[in-house]
Amino acid sequence: MLKIRLNRTGVANKPFYRIVVTDERKKLGGKALEILGYYQPAKDVLEVNREKIKAWEKKGARVSPAVSKLIGKL
Repeated sequence: MLKIRLNRTGVANKPFYRIVVTDERKKLGGKALEILGYYQPAKDVLEVNREKIKAWEKKGARVSPAVSKLIGKL
């Protein structure tokens, strides 16, 4: 099963999250099938490609609660 979720990158105390499509059985830091956007909470920057998210949802990917909360902010 595919899942759209956050993948944390960045350094200590400076988080940076990528919004990625990945197999939910893989590790959080595992290889992503596609990067759909990013979120930088320190600067409150959110960049999301909604068309790609909708396309992946049509293919059966589920959106995690954290990503769906972020998308709701837009």
